Amino acid sequence: MSDSTLILLAAGEATRFKRPVKKQWLRIGAEPLWLHVAQKFAKMSRFEKIILVGHADEIGHMRAISHLPLLFVEGGSSRQASLRNALSIVDTSLVMASDVARPCVNTDICDELFAAIAQADCAVPALPVTDTVYYKGKPIDRSEVLRIQTPQLSRTKKLKEALKGDKEFTDESSAIADIGGRIAFVGGDESLYKLTFKEDIKKVSCLEKPDTSKLFTGTGFDVHAFEENRRMVLGGVQIDVPYGFKAHSDGDVALHALIDALIGAAGMGDIGEHFPDTDAKWAGSDSAKLLRHIVHKIYHFGYDIIHADITIMAQKPKLSPYKEPIRRRIAKILSLPPERVNVKATTTERLGFVGREEGVAVQASATLGFFDWSAR
Repeated sequence: MSDSTLILLAAGEATRFKRPVKKQWLRIGAEPLWLHVAQKFAKMSRFEKIILVGHADEIGHMRAISHLPLLFVEGGSSRQASLRNALSIVDTSLVMASDVARPCVNTDICDELFAAIAQADCAVPALPVTDTVYYKGKPIDRSEVLRIQTPQLSRTKKLKEALKGDKEFTDESSAIADIGGRIAFVGGDESLYKLTFKEDIKKVSCLEKPDTSKLFTGTGFDVHAFEENRRMVLGGVQIDVPYGFKAHSDGDVALHALIDALIGAAGMGDIGEHFPDTDAKWAGSDSAKLLRHIVHKIYHFGYDIIHADITIMAQKPKLSPYKEPIRRRIAKILSLPPERVNVKATTTERLGFVGREEGVAVQASATLGFFDWSAR
């Protein structure tokens, strides 16, 4: 093991990828891309520590599901800001940085980078340009042009010095070159292709298809008492009665139970962790917006929602006229055809607090699978 640290950058918004799933969460077999890439680098046994830079909204789940001894750092507003955040805890003499969006890890190239750094401040893989190149409307000598890839290996002290100012750079080598540092080039490889657009998946040969045989089921349960002179919303549908639910938000007990079922299937904790009732910003919240937020996150994390089933236990109000509108409203929020959502309503035969007409209880279940990026 050398005196080196690895930084894996996975905090981007992936706005150009144009898929429901963020590219760093594409499932490779059963693992998200960022963890798959981290495993490949970890097998080299070269690094004293591996730092994973994640998005603020995702880093908690990353930490929860990782089975590697990674250090997690919250990303910044740009690649460079994310790199700076990670560098703040790097104390080795060398640091290698790579984007998880370049998932085909090449051990031989990494070995060459470590050899080349002996005579340089930064070592990078580079490829020649084979097409004619124009710059500002005029052709230039393409033999003088190189395409730079990652991973890049730098002397930590030099890289920290290069990133001190406000000037933005697209990679480590350009930052170090800007302060007069020595750059060493080793032969790159087309396999180090970067996922940027959805079409790029077809150009990356090292990715195993997602394991679509795996299914994940979660359950949710919630209750709310009635409160007079409040608007009742149930399953995202307004119910025509003169009372509503006593709650911090709008009290939509059906959507709360469904949110917990979805969160449970994805292994993301519970509704209170995502929308704590101690936080004033959730007071009076539209539960449909809360559900959309969770659905968006579930799709981002590489899942497909397959099915949802909801049982509403209410002695009052009478829900027969509302079951179909509720089913269709929920299906729309989940981006599912209505036949993959089921809504049932029952009484409790006058038993318990529901039977005494004090409130409503709801039980929900949800089934998830992995998003099959290989088929779309």
